Amino acid sequence: MSDKRRSVHAVRWPILKVLRRNPHLLKVRPALSLFFLKYMRKFRAQKVGPNIILHSHLPPLNSRAYSRLIREQLIERRDHPSHAQVGLTNACPQRCVYCYNRERKGAPMSTEEILAVVRDLKAMGVFWMGWTGGEPLLNKDIVRITEEAAEACAVKLFTTGCTLTPGLAGDLKSAGLFSVSVSLDHWREEVHDANRGFPGAFATALRAIETFRNVDGLHVGVSAVLSRDMIRQGQTEEFLAFLEGLGVHEAWLSEVKPSVQAFWNDDNVISEEDRLCLVRLQDLYNKRKGMTVNYLGHFEGREHFGCNAGHRMVYVDAFGEVSPCVFTPMTLGNVRERPLTEIVRDMMARFPSAGSCFINKNYKLFQARSQGLIPLPRDASLELLEHVKFGSPADFFKH
Repeated sequence: MSDKRRSVHAVRWPILKVLRRNPHLLKVRPALSLFFLKYMRKFRAQKVGPNIILHSHLPPLNSRAYSRLIREQLIERRDHPSHAQVGLTNACPQRCVYCYNRERKGAPMSTEEILAVVRDLKAMGVFWMGWTGGEPLLNKDIVRITEEAAEACAVKLFTTGCTLTPGLAGDLKSAGLFSVSVSLDHWREEVHDANRGFPGAFATALRAIETFRNVDGLHVGVSAVLSRDMIRQGQTEEFLAFLEGLGVHEAWLSEVKPSVQAFWNDDNVISEEDRLCLVRLQDLYNKRKGMTVNYLGHFEGREHFGCNAGHRMVYVDAFGEVSPCVFTPMTLGNVRERPLTEIVRDMMARFPSAGSCFINKNYKLFQARSQGLIPLPRDASLELLEHVKFGSPADFFKH
């Protein structure tokens, strides 16, 4: 088979397989179908074990969760959250300078409370869940929690790799985990360790990547937080070359978000041109075979799906506080005080989907109101929202 024919086969075969599994795709409105197919062409689908994966922010294309995405989001256009992240613990041996959770405090949810949150999220229509922390591996019941979620959702783990063992990695895959991203922010050990406030963080991450790679059928990636200087100095390309050498399936990239007080200034927040620079780099990289580059900013750009914080995306932290997303330091309520479904319904009414990242655009409103409280309590959050201008929705919502 020629290289050209092999390339065509690599693009068409997953789409045809998806069509065979989901004939109801033909019911999607033509304009929306065209939008989605054009989007899918930005990535080279990978077959990892039984799963066909475009990138890890979407469920595997041949999964039950993806079928629900097609039916509920593309055909029926239901208005409910599709993605959620849950903090399984706030405990973590690392002290990242930009950690969006480091200032959150409270009484940790019990396993039964977390399981109740997972069940409520599934009942709402969520089909993708991400485990975060702290370090989620420190939750001794993470396998049980994964089993509960994976029955109806694609489940992804974000981890530093601390405390990982080969047995735990295998148990998580058996419980239904489809993808994992190990935190790694630089190719130089001393830089990564300094950013993480933890000597040995770099070595821990490399061991975790190798451990997860030894689990058959598990989609393994790296989650990297890029500084604005790294982006503007052209260091992203060098970093991606390093990551590809690790043999991972995906580089999940995001920029440092102004989620904590230390980053509430213009010197740290990326510009729209910075974002588009990373989108262009992602698209160029993904024309090659090999590792997928998945930059979060491409997904939340107005040219695609926009920022869905508080509407399609929900975050429940380790203490039960409900936020629009992991990067937005506000709470609209606590699951111990109000039903999660009620909190989310209230939040969705206040957060329309918009064409740019909410926290990147509005961090100065938090700077003026926080008074040292992170996340902002509900009353302060509602007052802040009175001053927010959301703008027009992203292109996805115009079809």
